[in-house]
Amino acid sequence: MVNTNRHATVDLRSDTLTKPSPGMRQAMAAADVGDDVYGEDPTAARLEARVAELLGKQAALFVPSGSMGNQIALMLHCRRGDSVVVGEGTHCMIYEAGAAAALAGVQFSVAGQGGLFSEAELEAAFVPDHVSASRSRLVVLENTHNRAGGRVFPQRDVEAVAQRARSLGLAVHMDGARLWNAAVATGLALETLAAPADTVSVCFSKGLGAPVGSALVGDRELVREARRLRKMLGGGMRQVGVLCAAALFALDHQRERLREDHALARRLAHGLVGLAGFDVDPRAVETNIVNVDLSGTTAAAMVSRLAEKGVLVNAVGQFRLRAVTHRDLEIRDIDAALDGFARAV
Repeated sequence: MVNTNRHATVDLRSDTLTKPSPGMRQAMAAADVGDDVYGEDPTAARLEARVAELLGKQAALFVPSGSMGNQIALMLHCRRGDSVVVGEGTHCMIYEAGAAAALAGVQFSVAGQGGLFSEAELEAAFVPDHVSASRSRLVVLENTHNRAGGRVFPQRDVEAVAQRARSLGLAVHMDGARLWNAAVATGLALETLAAPADTVSVCFSKGLGAPVGSALVGDRELVREARRLRKMLGGGMRQVGVLCAAALFALDHQRERLREDHALARRLAHGLVGLAGFDVDPRAVETNIVNVDLSGTTAAAMVSRLAEKGVLVNAVGQFRLRAVTHRDLEIRDIDAALDGFARAV
């Protein structure tokens, strides 16, 4: 292949790297704003109402990041010293700088392997209430699951796990940072995907392409308390409508095109099949993340070699790379990346 990429490099490190589109910038500049700590930002109120409606919940709260949304959820559902059941590699355990221990004061019990798990695996990880135990209070479902390669948590399993969780006295939180991708991949409504959970966090700054922000949704009382916790954590902002306008623009104009990211990820995965040293299962590529297993070299070494060839990826294990497609990439970028992978070996 000939590298015809319009960029100096093809950046596949994350879908958080997207830049605001011209239309999004215009929406931000024109946003009607007020002081959101006083509850007076009309654009923030409009975004929160829109997201709550999309996910079929009573209320929503704009937060600066998905990490803050997840941590607020942990604090809403748990007391310090409680245990939270999660899938292997879940974001709030791996990628949030130890906040669950430092801020929410909880610890984790891991269910199953690979990130997704069944009701039986939930029950095996459950810690019953006992004077000597860190009692389980919450189960967290990540959909799509980042470290599992953007895998969609099957809806039948989500429903079964949530039903068993409630029979065990557990609340259910869904880390739906990429729930938009799950909706596109499955054809299911966001409301259907979110229905089994008490709270759901969704992110605007990944595939949707907004520069900042997430939302936490749930019933009115939970969201009212979440607003207080957001302030406690330093997330109360003032004329936040400038950011909320970007999220609204993304919901209106950039949600359906996520299927293009999925198609690019499949193109990358199929192109890597047969390249010496790379092991990819295209059947496991359900959304916009491609996990690439290596033989013969470490992930750190391959990251450096690929960067020299104009391809940026992340190491997510000693012998695993992660490549993420996003709205700032086109077919020719993926072809240029495949050329870089071929030259790197």
